[in-house]
Amino acid sequence: MTAAKEAPDILSPEFAIDPNPFYQVLRDDFPLLWHEATQSYIVSRYADVKRAFREPVFTTQNYDWQLEPVHGRTILQLDGREHAVRRALVAPAFRGSELHEKFLPVIKRNSSALIDRFRGTGRVDLVADYATKFPINVIADMLGLREEDRDRFQGWYTAIIAFLGNLSQDPDVIEAGMRTRAEFAEYMIPVIQDRRENLGDDLLSTLCTAEIDGTKMSDEDIKAFCSLLLAAGGETTDKAIAALFLNLLQNPDQLEAVRADRDLIPQAFAEALRFSPPVHMIMRQPAEDVELSGGVVPKGSTVTCLIGAANRDEGHYANPDRFDVFREDLPARTAFTAAADHLSFALGRHFCVGALLAKSEIEVGINDLLDAMPDAKLAPGFDPVEQGVFTRGPESVPVHFTPN
Repeated sequence: MTAAKEAPDILSPEFAIDPNPFYQVLRDDFPLLWHEATQSYIVSRYADVKRAFREPVFTTQNYDWQLEPVHGRTILQLDGREHAVRRALVAPAFRGSELHEKFLPVIKRNSSALIDRFRGTGRVDLVADYATKFPINVIADMLGLREEDRDRFQGWYTAIIAFLGNLSQDPDVIEAGMRTRAEFAEYMIPVIQDRRENLGDDLLSTLCTAEIDGTKMSDEDIKAFCSLLLAAGGETTDKAIAALFLNLLQNPDQLEAVRADRDLIPQAFAEALRFSPPVHMIMRQPAEDVELSGGVVPKGSTVTCLIGAANRDEGHYANPDRFDVFREDLPARTAFTAAADHLSFALGRHFCVGALLAKSEIEVGINDLLDAMPDAKLAPGFDPVEQGVFTRGPESVPVHFTPN
């Protein structure tokens, strides 16, 4: 008789080092697992996570306790017409001509400014010196906020992300998150009120004036959205840039293919989102009992959807543990829309509103980095380390190159 396998613990130190072997065990043997410490049901198979993101029975009421304490009430918590109206108010700024004409120059300016700091040095840590700063600087610039306040934004962003990923409920992390909410509101509300009186050509002014069917965003709505944008827009792009470049550096043939054909960048980004997702888990709450692989999830329960596990489900992807920019089962054409095949931006009505902004940042950033470092190589002896459970990415990516 063979011994029964033990269910992996997503809060264990071993899981934090490398969750992928444990994802395999979860998919194979524990597709629906009650996790006592987080008081949630864990789902890991592609089909189940996709259902949790797409089907209306899975609500976002969990965000009432997961997000609202640090952000205030956000668009992610809304459903029905209220959600549709709020999304329609903010979405135009993140797509089409508004994005490309108004904010693409902002993205390019901030990427160039960061690269200029290390262009002539011959070495850089892409995490510390570029990836962690780039998206936050872009967001602050898009909002029309003062450049001298960016360090404060970086600190708030770090505290918010720690709060959202605080699965073990560390009291110090909770306290820092609550302090950040108060500090961010104290900073942003006067800025919003002043911007209403002195409109400019920036995202904050757009949010102040947006109106649909007589509905406008309140000061609190705008503040909460800016807080959410800071966290979601910063964390995903930050880790995606670092992971994408690291994956390319570890696969030199693919790096050279992308360097030679920059039209491959969207495909490479889509594959990095699948292979190394910035967000490894998102939670949902079913409005009624739901049957998934392995059993029934009771109404009102918290469901922890393991994006990192679903994106490597061999039942959906061929050779899922291989990074492959030429993968034929992950179409780039839909990778940044609500019809995406990977699950890293969620799906359905709560598909990430900033997906096209992230795509624009990645395309600019990777192009700029490839141009600045035509012979980039990982520092000799470097052994990559990823960190994080809720969100995850390379701790550092030290690169050597010939200055130009």
